[in-house]
Amino acid sequence: MRFRHIVSETLNGLRRNLTMTLAVIMTMWVSLSLFGSGLLASQQIDLMKDRWYDKIEISIFLCTKDTRGQMCTPGQDISQSQKDEIERTLTSNPEVAEGGVYFETKAEAFADYQEAYRGNPLGAVLTEQDMQESFRVKLKNPEHYEGVVSAVIGLPGVDNVQDMRKILEPFFQWLNLLQWTAIVASALLLVAAALQIGNTIRLAAFARRREIGIMRLVGASNLYITLPFLLEAIVSALIGAALACVTLATGVYFIITQRAQPSLEGLPWIGSRQTLLAMGGVAIVGLLLSIIPTLITTRKYLRV
Repeated sequence: MRFRHIVSETLNGLRRNLTMTLAVIMTMWVSLSLFGSGLLASQQIDLMKDRWYDKIEISIFLCTKDTRGQMCTPGQDISQSQKDEIERTLTSNPEVAEGGVYFETKAEAFADYQEAYRGNPLGAVLTEQDMQESFRVKLKNPEHYEGVVSAVIGLPGVDNVQDMRKILEPFFQWLNLLQWTAIVASALLLVAAALQIGNTIRLAAFARRREIGIMRLVGASNLYITLPFLLEAIVSALIGAALACVTLATGVYFIITQRAQPSLEGLPWIGSRQTLLAMGGVAIVGLLLSIIPTLITTRKYLRV
């Protein structure tokens, strides 16, 4: 009997405050969609970092008779003794992965050049003799590369040191900026949703103050009085969260699965696992946003 009364009060409250309920649902929908997008963006960035950071290497380009590096002798190629010294320095460095030093000859560099510019007129511009020999170095931790760079940059025969991390870092910085922008915007909307839920409950409590007073007089508990308001907030939040989850799943399917993956097959992309994690986060945050403001508001405004 009590449960039937609670359900009846919840449905009546949703009908009486239909406009406010719809406003709460819309706010929750938008804010949770943005929050979920931030979670997906974070997972996408992590996937790309894992893939690209694993491939990051340092390239030490060696002097040729045509290079003008500070450690190069004009008109001379690097000597074998200088190559041996550079290799010893690299293999003994604790930041270099075991077996992570690879020497690339001019022929191998030229083959890579031709492969990169296959079918392009630029592929016929350079010859094998125009290529530079180099050492390709894999690191134990791509985040720690300064020690290797500083160890070889001043060695005789080193023309230039190129760190792929410097090329990729600006890209990841922009991705992180977009991620934090989405998170901040969603956080502001989540706060707005929480305030709107609190205001809705406050107005509902004020409109039913006589009923609450009567329930107090007959000995109704705080939980019994609060449950209808709590269920109203939870229903609104669950609808908003469900709409946000549908929005996220639809966005991942049409933007990532249908467009991004076929266009850029070499990149790792978020899938169903990451989408389900984001949807779980959206559901949890939606419930917290409905329960916490309701409990705070009812504790303050349901005193008779």
